[in-house]
Amino acid sequence: MTNNENIKIQSSLMIIILLSISFIVMAFVLEPPQSLLKGLLDIIIAPDILLTDYIAVGGIGAAFLNVGLMGLINSFLLYRFRIHMHGLAIASIYTVMGFSFIGKNIFNLWPIYIGGYLYSRFKDLEYKSIFLILMFATTLSPVVSEIGFGTYLPRHIAIPAGILAGIVIGFIIVPLSAQVMKFHDGYNLYNIGFAGGILGTVITSLMRGFGININTQNVLSYEYSLHLCILLIIIFVMFIIIGYFKDNNKLKEYRKIFNYVGRTATDFTQLLGDGITYVNMGIMGLICIIYVILSKGYFNGPVLAGIFTVVGFSAFGKHPKNVLPILIGVMLSSFFNIWDISSTSVIIAGLFGTTLSPIAGKYGWIAGIITGGVHLAISMNVGMVHGGINLYNNGFAGGIAAGIIIPILKIFEKEN
Repeated sequence: MTNNENIKIQSSLMIIILLSISFIVMAFVLEPPQSLLKGLLDIIIAPDILLTDYIAVGGIGAAFLNVGLMGLINSFLLYRFRIHMHGLAIASIYTVMGFSFIGKNIFNLWPIYIGGYLYSRFKDLEYKSIFLILMFATTLSPVVSEIGFGTYLPRHIAIPAGILAGIVIGFIIVPLSAQVMKFHDGYNLYNIGFAGGILGTVITSLMRGFGININTQNVLSYEYSLHLCILLIIIFVMFIIIGYFKDNNKLKEYRKIFNYVGRTATDFTQLLGDGITYVNMGIMGLICIIYVILSKGYFNGPVLAGIFTVVGFSAFGKHPKNVLPILIGVMLSSFFNIWDISSTSVIIAGLFGTTLSPIAGKYGWIAGIITGGVHLAISMNVGMVHGGINLYNNGFAGGIAAGIIIPILKIFEKEN
């Protein structure tokens, strides 16, 4: 790796490092150290099944501390393995940080990373070549916490069993994710969520067979909605400013981003440069905020997870033209079904439903709106299959939706 590439990694990671440090500083401003440590411990021992809002579990300070530490840990690993900060790397770390509000913590990610390392040694692969997949694979980190802290087993048996389960997940998730990609043909950006849903269904079924029942839950916070909204606005406006200063000469070419379908793999950092990418990330973040406000919802842990994931994938396929039809489809669909549009579950179904944005990018707005409605119906029902241990529930639902919708759309696609 050349010196110039090293410098680029440093500058790209610096944004994430500064954001992580900011969360840690805010944590200590909001709460005293003893409260933070107690809250962080509460977060670690929580079962983490969807939806478990860490702001409600450990307090907003402890949640911020967890997010900041997760950002720093993964930033260090990205730097240590000299992983170039292209679009997928940006998507992976913002997804991890977002889900550090609702299920991923400084304890339950390590077994999956260890399992992936063992797989790389077994298959004689460079660990760095699969590390981004493992970052996404922490979608199943609640398995570690649920077995370790949420079962009737004694702790001295349960915790090692949970760690072992995480190691097994890390060992098998890489080949599984490659296999399931064929089902949705790259039109579901959250491919690991689809793989995690399948594997999570198997794990949940086995656990239920031994009398260990896993059910989804709904632990949410509401009291910090306005403060979180303001914080997000500041962050995303800063992203736009960063993009401008990175390459202000090319910003007039931003509209070129709309020419891309967004199907895996569409790396905007390579296609259009870092400047346009960060501007797109900032704009997408603000669009998400507007979507939540229009839905009359609250900003809490799950919603922040959804927004940060959308922003991360705005470096890897998402832009306003292919995302808005999905959001509109979810909103319109919610007016005609039994689910409340303002509920957190429906709002995050819209945010995470943008995993299907390549369908709108390829087949147009009408197809995107219909896809959004179909995705909402599926996502509101598949959680009971895996019991909530797959944090990327909408990635699972998105894989199912894409696997059904794409063949139908291809029937009407004109021959070139």
